[in-house]
Amino acid sequence: MYQRSEHSISRTQISDNALKVLYRLKKEGFDAYLVGGCVRDLLLGREPKDFDVVTNADPEEIRKIFRNCRLIGRRFRLAHVHFGREVIEVATFRGEGAEQNDKQVLNKEGRLLRDNVYGTIEEDVWRRDFTVNALYYNIKDYSVADYVGGMEDHKAGTLRLIGDPETRFREDPVRMLRAVRFAAKLGFNLHPDCKKAIHTTAALLESIPSARLYDEVLKLFLAGNALQTFEMLRQYGLFQVLFPATEKSLTFEEEGFPKLFLIKALQNSDNRIAEGKTVTAYFLLAAFMWEPVQMLAKELLKQGGDEYMAYQDAANEAISRQIRVTAMPRHITTAMREVWSLQPKFIARMGSKPSRLITHPRFRAGYDFLLLRAVTGGADPELAKWWGKYQEANENEQRKMTQPPRKAQGGKSVRRRNPRGNVKDSGTGKEV
Repeated sequence: MYQRSEHSISRTQISDNALKVLYRLKKEGFDAYLVGGCVRDLLLGREPKDFDVVTNADPEEIRKIFRNCRLIGRRFRLAHVHFGREVIEVATFRGEGAEQNDKQVLNKEGRLLRDNVYGTIEEDVWRRDFTVNALYYNIKDYSVADYVGGMEDHKAGTLRLIGDPETRFREDPVRMLRAVRFAAKLGFNLHPDCKKAIHTTAALLESIPSARLYDEVLKLFLAGNALQTFEMLRQYGLFQVLFPATEKSLTFEEEGFPKLFLIKALQNSDNRIAEGKTVTAYFLLAAFMWEPVQMLAKELLKQGGDEYMAYQDAANEAISRQIRVTAMPRHITTAMREVWSLQPKFIARMGSKPSRLITHPRFRAGYDFLLLRAVTGGADPELAKWWGKYQEANENEQRKMTQPPRKAQGGKSVRRRNPRGNVKDSGTGKEV
């Protein structure tokens, strides 16, 4: 037990609504603790994204206490106490569940399908995943309870699983992704036993529903640590499960364009988040899938046929394969296709095509994608520069930039006179 003087957590750092829940449970005679990531982040001096409460009150008792409460979940019943947009999640202490019964069900691989076994705080701690996520802040005396050495691991910057790592990963293979995400987010090192178990059980992720894996992908790559997360996923053999076609494409040119392109996309994503800017999931996913689309299109072109249709068919096939692993919603895949389809259209710079292209709803995303390709050797830097200048130009300047040169017989540029009487070379646009 770490008393108030032995840790850095202050009630001023805790959400007012979370405090209301804690104090109300205490007033009704129940134990009430903050637990998990919020305690971990408070100890790091970070502002928690949300606050989770754990108690010895069961879900029905919690619902009776809070009128603004809804019970959710089948695998494990949880209470959500609503305060406008803020939701405080309240869970009942989980029990050991050593013997299977109608409240706890495992599949043949050892994965938990339903888990409604309640218990004590001493039992609950062993059901949590990592030691640094198993610290309990007690509202009764403001102490922190640590049953598994989480405080020491916290100070050492070590992410360690509670219990046997392989068993815990078999219970829920998504814990492997959580391990990587937390390590990248916190700057912690994975415990050696955890690393070893990931290599052994990585393939179990293939049994996870594609919709759940898509949600995990968003958490992994839209949190501001995308590049480090990507490198760790590849190191432990997890990326190839999430993006098999992308991993295959990276093996062809390990030191060439594909890897540079994706790394730059991840760096840009992290930089935007650090600057407080938004990052769209479809743009990053389009970057992940770009090289597989290119490879499929090249195969189709070898068989003969129209280039435009080859790329359309390649995009459809690449997405069709990927959604079997990560179930990307239709609005995401539609936006990805639009970004890809804009790339060849940037080549046309004469006539009315540029003015029409710039009004496309995905123009900015498509242009940013073009810049990314230009920086990493996948597109002409001069082309990207021209489009950057075109966007900033006024209407007259845009008209000049897109006016095709007029050629006289013999191939020489024709000099034409503008309304003011100045003579300009139609090839260069300069006054002479």
